[in-house]
Amino acid sequence: MKRICINCGSNSGARSEYMETAIKLGQLISNKGIELVYGGAEVGLMGAVASAAMKNGGKVIGVIPESFADKVADNNLSELHIVPTMHERKKMMFDLSDGFIALPGGMGTIEEIFEILTWAQLGLHQKPCGIINICGYFDKLLEFLDYSVDQLFIKRQHREMVLVSNEPGGLLGQFEKYKAPVLEKWIDRK
Repeated sequence: MKRICINCGSNSGARSEYMETAIKLGQLISNKGIELVYGGAEVGLMGAVASAAMKNGGKVIGVIPESFADKVADNNLSELHIVPTMHERKKMMFDLSDGFIALPGGMGTIEEIFEILTWAQLGLHQKPCGIINICGYFDKLLEFLDYSVDQLFIKRQHREMVLVSNEPGGLLGQFEKYKAPVLEKWIDRK
């Protein structure tokens, strides 16, 4: 795995553990010689994970849309790509990355990781996707996914594509062993 994309909040969140884990993840990724791809901002958890990787000698690639590049872009990265739209941002981040991790964040974080998971479910890629569930932040979301399986809207094998760990090392270990399921998305053609 050459590059991992991190999706996370542009805010720091309510708990110090979110920031501590973002820093730990940035350090761990750089220690493993993996390049970090992220949204290009210098603020919040985004800025913390990138800064930690850079300070630890890692390569960090930011991708940010023009609409807020002048407000929050980190100009001290290994590479910074300024693109016209959010759609182009997400496409470039996908193309650059071999795996995807979500840390706590808001609607943008959830949307970004779920778009990548949807593409995996449709068989458009076989890259690992995971969540670092710091202090149970994603518990309700994971419960909802399990409920969706029970209600026959998600296949169990597709639900299992969402790799989960409470800490960065555990998730990266799962990434190393990941094998994408080979099955159709559709449960019922009636």
